[in-house]
Amino acid sequence: MKKTITIFLLLFSGLFACTSAIISGKATPDGRPLLWKHRDTGSLENKLVFITESGFDFLGVANATDLKSEEIWMGMNEKGFAIMNTASYNINEGLSLDIERDQEGIFMRQALESCANLHDFELMLDRTSGKRGIDANFGVIDARGNAAFYETGFYEHTKFDVNDPEIAPEGYLIRTNFSFTGKGDKGVGYIRYDATSALFAKQNEFTPEFIMKEATRNMDHGLLINDIGNTKLPKDLGDVKMLDFQDYIIRYYSASVLVVQGTQPGEDPGNAVLWTILGFPMTTMVTPVFFSKEIDLPQVLTTQSTDAPFLSAASIALKDEFFPVKFDDKKNYIDVSKIKNRKKTGYMQRVMKAEDLIIEKARHVMESRSKDSIENYYKWLDQYIYDFYAPIIPTEKLKYDLPRCAVE
Repeated sequence: MKKTITIFLLLFSGLFACTSAIISGKATPDGRPLLWKHRDTGSLENKLVFITESGFDFLGVANATDLKSEEIWMGMNEKGFAIMNTASYNINEGLSLDIERDQEGIFMRQALESCANLHDFELMLDRTSGKRGIDANFGVIDARGNAAFYETGFYEHTKFDVNDPEIAPEGYLIRTNFSFTGKGDKGVGYIRYDATSALFAKQNEFTPEFIMKEATRNMDHGLLINDIGNTKLPKDLGDVKMLDFQDYIIRYYSASVLVVQGTQPGEDPGNAVLWTILGFPMTTMVTPVFFSKEIDLPQVLTTQSTDAPFLSAASIALKDEFFPVKFDDKKNYIDVSKIKNRKKTGYMQRVMKAEDLIIEKARHVMESRSKDSIENYYKWLDQYIYDFYAPIIPTEKLKYDLPRCAVE
């Protein structure tokens, strides 16, 4: 399903774009499906929320400025239903609708509150035809092992079943910012689609670690021979090496990442794990969290005000070091030495090394899933993240300090 790249696509690159995939349990070592969204948006300060006020309880990602979390951009509910989206820029070509557009966040919150499985979601799509301002590819999994993309416009939707070997012969589907049912010479994200497809094609089995460490931080370019990982790296942090930074998976506007690691059919939906990256993926560690209404989420991932959570704020403050150009369009020029260098002092190198311990501890918690083990892990996580960022980010760049925690 590889798309031909045209000059038009090179000239028109979607500003707020996303990269995503659904991986069937048939392609994972433990039989659990994976739902991945790499979110690019103008709302760079994201937070994790647990909502219990109406319908099904759910855990999701929202904008920090959205005090009531009226829009959810990816998440999972108590029934094991999980959803995310990528904007599609070619699905409603030639159509008009006399209602407000860009309703995807509101729509996904409603789905998390009311849908227990894919069947419920399909009924919701049928019920809202002609009443929704939607241009999106929705990715959905449920506790029954079902997994599908729904290319969704104002009136129509088309289902792509990830468990159907004719549709997804390798057990996965990828979407960026075009729909295969949309107009072929429109839309964006073809370059990111090709880069992700090439990476996935080399992979024998899919894990959350692969998605977080390799797919979401993929440094290969889908069109140019400009793969950051294959270039001669700068010597150290002071050896500035500028790179034209467009159409990579990570972008200046990358704000958060979520991988929902679902459950096997018949398993308790509460055993699902949400692997999050809250902030710029080059400067934020992976922070797996568990679905439990009885345990408060880690402080570094949440906020009670419109200020960003600690981890998001720290990530954005550190991200400024990557984009030193103060003229023209700064977001298109990145200093490679801050990503990685031969002395291994690049910020992404340090972040990825530090997060290995988080993943190790989270894996241990997955084995017991006891209330005490989750609470202790969250306390440790708060302290560990604070201790990592505090020495390398000037205090004036952060809006607040995280209170130091008493770790048991």
